[in-house]
Parts: sequence; C-alpha cells; structure tokens
Amino acid sequence: MSGGVGSRFWPFSKEGKPKQFLDFFGTGRSLLQSTFDRFKKILPAENIYIVTNDAYAEMTMQQLPELKEDQLLLEPIRRNTAPAIAYASFRIRAVNPNANIVVAPSDHLIVNVDEFVDDIRKGLDFVEKKPVLLTLGIQPSRPETGYGYIQSNEEEENGIFKVKAFTEKPDYELAKKFVDSGEFVWNSGIFLWNVNSIMAAFKKYLPDINQKFNEGKDLFNTPDEKKFIDESFPFCPNISIDYGILEKADNVYVNISDFGWSDLGTWGALHEISGRDENNNAHLNCKTLFVESSDNIVAMSDDKLVVVQGLEDYIVAESDNVLLVCKKSEEQRIKHFVTDVKLRYGDEYI
Repeated sequence: MSGGVGSRFWPFSKEGKPKQFLDFFGTGRSLLQSTFDRFKKILPAENIYIVTNDAYAEMTMQQLPELKEDQLLLEPIRRNTAPAIAYASFRIRAVNPNANIVVAPSDHLIVNVDEFVDDIRKGLDFVEKKPVLLTLGIQPSRPETGYGYIQSNEEEENGIFKVKAFTEKPDYELAKKFVDSGEFVWNSGIFLWNVNSIMAAFKKYLPDINQKFNEGKDLFNTPDEKKFIDESFPFCPNISIDYGILEKADNVYVNISDFGWSDLGTWGALHEISGRDENNNAHLNCKTLFVESSDNIVAMSDDKLVVVQGLEDYIVAESDNVLLVCKKSEEQRIKHFVTDVKLRYGDEYI
C-alpha cells in the first residue's frame, strides 16, 4: 500500500512527494524501495503489487524499474485501506484463485530483516492451513497514542494468539494501562491471509465494497480493469480494514513479533529510532550545534548548519519553502497545521 500523503511528516512529506518516496536515512533507498527489497527475499518480484494513487504512478515506476506497469494498481481517489485491499484481492484472485497474501504499508522501518522474513514465512504457512486473518503485533516500548493496540487471548501455536480485542489510538492514560498490563501489542498494519479468507470477510462485513468490485470481477487482469476501477472506486466508502473487518471478525489472530519495527508515522517515532546525542537530540541531513537543548529532532532538506539554543522537546524541520517549529509532544496537530496552511496560502506549501 503506497498511496498515502504522510501529512504527519510535513513539511518533509508533501503531496508531490510523500514520505514513502523519501530516503530518510541516507541509505540511497526510499522507504518504498526498502519495502520492495524486503519482500524480494520472500517472493518473486513479479508477485509484488503496489496499490497507489494515479498521481504517483510515474514516481513509483522510476523508483521500482523492475516492476511491470500492470503490477501498479492505481486508485483514482483515496479511499483508505479497505477499498485498496479489496482492489488488490480481486486482482490477485484473478491471477491465482488460491493465493496467500501479505498486505504491507510501504513506509515502515524494519531493522531486523531476517527475523521479519521468518515471521512472514511462518504467517504464510499458518494462513495457508487455516481460514483466518492474521496480523503482526509488536511488543510496545512506550505508551504510544498514534498506534492501534491488540489484546490477545489464548495461544494457538508458537507465538500466534487469538485476538481478543482491537483498540484504535487510545489516549495517553489508556495507552499506559495497556503497556503496563503486558496483554497488549501494537497493531503493525501488516496482514496475512488466503485470498478466499479475505474475500469471505469482505462479503460478510463490507458487503457494499464487495458488491461494487464483484460487478467487475470478470474485468480484473484484463485491459478493461482500469476503466472499471476509475468508474467504480470513487463509490467505495472511505474506511480502514481495521475498522471495517478486523474489529468485527471472529477469526483474527496475531503473531507477536520483535523485528525492530517502526511505522515512521510521526516525527516522534523517527526521533525514537534515530541516533541521538547525550541530551537526546537527533538530527537528519544537516550539521547541528545544540546549546542548552534536549529531546529535539532537527531535519533539513539539505546539508545546512543549524544552531539550536534553549529548546526542549521540539521538532525543527525544513523542506524547500517551509520551516516547521513544533512541540514534539503536540505533533498530532501537524495535520491541522497543514489544513490551515492550505486554507490560508494554497497548495504551494503542501
């Protein structure tokens, strides 16, 4: 899944080039390219499909020249994860009616790739044998309010548990109780299932989406697919797979994983996994001099020198024609800043 804007990472991530196309760590590979590299260790490149927005087709092909154009599933409009996954599922079923599927966001950081590969292979084996929906859960390291949480029940087999409950993005106090209880893991947003299992779930829990795609079931993997998607996709509801299916289904399981995961959804998450000095300051793409400052992250679009004095717990981020100075503890407001900037100054800055 590679169609998001990543507005919480503004001003680095903008509509013209969202965060999945950026190289945050100077490795020479963007987040999307790194995700592609991981999955090539598990399956052949021709079995990898990228669901993205029409506007990012050219950029995707530039970054992933190994792909053929028919491996891009292009959305004419953003409609959240459930319609995107339905689109991919219908296409994959047209190619292989018994396929096992991994759904993964394109903008995650995975530190321990070998352990990730092992968990994916283990999960694929599990969903091949059982008609279940499997998610990868991550042991929480802090009471994070930007993630969904999963409460697990009895263990099904080694490291895989039946899911008891999902909770979307709790407030800090509830998140702290979750972490302290030891019963909850973060929802990574990485899912595994057999195509028939997810199709049955769409039919039961999101029948409107299922019906809309089913109208064109004979057009998938044909030259008429794109026309059908352009005409039908905008009529799908804007709903996540978590809310639409996983929170309702009774056959959901979680594999509790530990492969060094971050969804890089926020500046705070990036600060957490970045190299930091003795005062917990981090910097990206720049030289810095921190004076009487702590717990900050500074990021520039090129190799500037930044001198910071007297700041504590701040984000200082510059890209092109935008400079953001924001309290790290209030970074959830960045989306609102983006909206306000668009209303006041237009699209030039977003």
